[in-house]
Amino acid sequence: MTNPISAPLPLHDALGPLRDREQVAARLLESSAKHSFDPDRELDWEAPLVAGKWFWPPELVSLYDTPLWRTMSEEQRMDLARHESASLASLGIWFEIILMQLLVRHIYDKPVTSNHVRYALTEIADECRHSMMFARLIQKGGTPAYPVPRRYHNLARVLKTVSTTPGSFAATLLGEEILDWMQRLTFPDERVQPLVRGVTRIHAIEEARHVRYAREELRRQMVTAPRWEREFTRLNCGQAAKVFSVCFVNPQVYEAIGLDRREAVAQVRASGHRREVMQSGAKRLTDFLDDIGVLRGPGRRMWQASGLLA
Repeated sequence: MTNPISAPLPLHDALGPLRDREQVAARLLESSAKHSFDPDRELDWEAPLVAGKWFWPPELVSLYDTPLWRTMSEEQRMDLARHESASLASLGIWFEIILMQLLVRHIYDKPVTSNHVRYALTEIADECRHSMMFARLIQKGGTPAYPVPRRYHNLARVLKTVSTTPGSFAATLLGEEILDWMQRLTFPDERVQPLVRGVTRIHAIEEARHVRYAREELRRQMVTAPRWEREFTRLNCGQAAKVFSVCFVNPQVYEAIGLDRREAVAQVRASGHRREVMQSGAKRLTDFLDDIGVLRGPGRRMWQASGLLA
């Protein structure tokens, strides 16, 4: 008498059993149906900006608590926050355009009627709205857009072209989780412009679903991918961390408010407060990546060189 065929054991990693992909996507689709926003209708874009309000919490401005910051007037500090807000919005658009391409590649060969694909398409629609919302915020703030330097713009062409699936989801989390941490400090802050608070609230609510989707898929990929792909992901993710940290604030913002660019950049690099802000923003992500085996070998050293990991 033969034994019945056993059901395959669920996949596990250091964090425990992995959830069923279709069930995760079904819950995310349900949440999207209840908690999605149209920024054009949700936010009052015609309302005048409020005098005396910041465009970004001062503690999150790159020069905060540096010698240069202490010599700046309150007006100049607020102006820098306005330009850095535009720089972050520009970075967000750049990153989300990359993310949309990575998601399309991810679902290209997958069943089109699956919940997993339906949610990916839902996320792409979210990112389209976010990019338009960020562009509109830049215009409302009266600043130029701040594209990333051309060499990193072109390097991203390579990264998104050669990135494998786990690398794509690791990069997704890198771009989402640090900004999400900052946004969650921004939207409750009554010192900040109501429009900026509204933008960050919408983005934080919808990005929470994107983070869940990416985390679940990255865990699955790091368990099932061949060794060479896991090693490549570690290197690719480390390189992405270095690029992201360099591009986080465009140094042209300092020139825009009349500061010496070289001196400002040097003081930001030397700032213990800024290093603590960036590492605090990245900690939830780096803890997760460490747990699932992404932060190993040369890739980990790249993360440390980026300043996002102590």
